[in-house]
Amino acid sequence: MATFSPSIFLFGPSRRLTTLRRITTSKPSLSLTAAAAAAAAHQQTPRIPAAAFFSSSRTLRKEPPLAHNNEPVPTSAPTTDFSSLDVLGNTPVPSTSIDVCHADGFSLNSGVQITNGSGALLVGGEAFEWKPWATKDGGKKKMINSKWQWEIDPESLGVLRVVWPRPDLLILGVGKFNRPISPKTRQAISEMGMRVEVLDTRNAASQYNLLATERGMGDVAAALVPIGFEDA
Repeated sequence: MATFSPSIFLFGPSRRLTTLRRITTSKPSLSLTAAAAAAAAHQQTPRIPAAAFFSSSRTLRKEPPLAHNNEPVPTSAPTTDFSSLDVLGNTPVPSTSIDVCHADGFSLNSGVQITNGSGALLVGGEAFEWKPWATKDGGKKKMINSKWQWEIDPESLGVLRVVWPRPDLLILGVGKFNRPISPKTRQAISEMGMRVEVLDTRNAASQYNLLATERGMGDVAAALVPIGFEDA
């Protein structure tokens, strides 16, 4: 009996240790299997990078707004600013253009001064003193008829009859205020083959400056009385 007791003592604990080892080794196997299954499931689910969402949102924000015709609204100003465009900027100013309208005369761009209450007759690049109210005996006649129309003697426009080529347009400046011209005066101008435009003297001078610059001094003439002129 004494010889078999050590073997029993040795085999008994060894069997228990073996059982413990099997249990210990089986637990890692289960854990590895679960991890492999989780990894497989993770690989089967497609991964979408977060940058794709941000890229899409940035693309939407960069699209410019559309106008009513479905075209993109420009983000910069046009290359040509028409508000500051000066078509006649490089065109020389005519020498007979009027710089200042005085109460008793005019100052021209050429430096010529027309004073002493005289009017100005501008034709073909030349300037003449003009007194349509003067009579042959040195007197003064009325220029507003009984119908309150502006009327002048056709002989006062005699310079226009000898000019060739004759201007196409005559601008009349009739004083401080505008008023219609008489049929007699209009007919005398039409017989010379010219059109007529009637304005107050200040606007007539401005119109002459513009048209003489644009069309040339040979196509436009002006006959102006001072803005301070008073009829007899």
